[in-house]
Amino acid sequence: MAKKFMFRGKELEELQKMSLKDISVLLKSRARRKLGRLTDKEKDFIKKVESTEGDKLIKTHLRDMVVLPSFVGKKIGVYNGKEFVAVTIQPEMIGHRLGEFSQTRKEVKHSGAGIGATRSSKNVARK
Repeated sequence: MAKKFMFRGKELEELQKMSLKDISVLLKSRARRKLGRLTDKEKDFIKKVESTEGDKLIKTHLRDMVVLPSFVGKKIGVYNGKEFVAVTIQPEMIGHRLGEFSQTRKEVKHSGAGIGATRSSKNVARK
């Protein structure tokens, strides 16, 4: 039997029916303060996400937007400075920021050393 998702004692269906003010009471203080002072762009983004249906990608630069229960199941393209990274919102992401799921830095992968970089490769012919 699959385990039901619970967030602070509430099921996902209950959370999606709650108002923004009621949801903010359940979140941690940093997210609660953020929801208390939303900008016009952030309010427009919330309306856009709630009105979008299906698997359509919603692009945004709002990396500091808090993930709300109404976002669950939606596909959001979060800008990482170079491209939009597609993020499908899961219930476990509620209360986190969108930017946490779109990394801005790549992992460093070094290749082999060049000719002359080590003592053993000093006498290797270049051609």
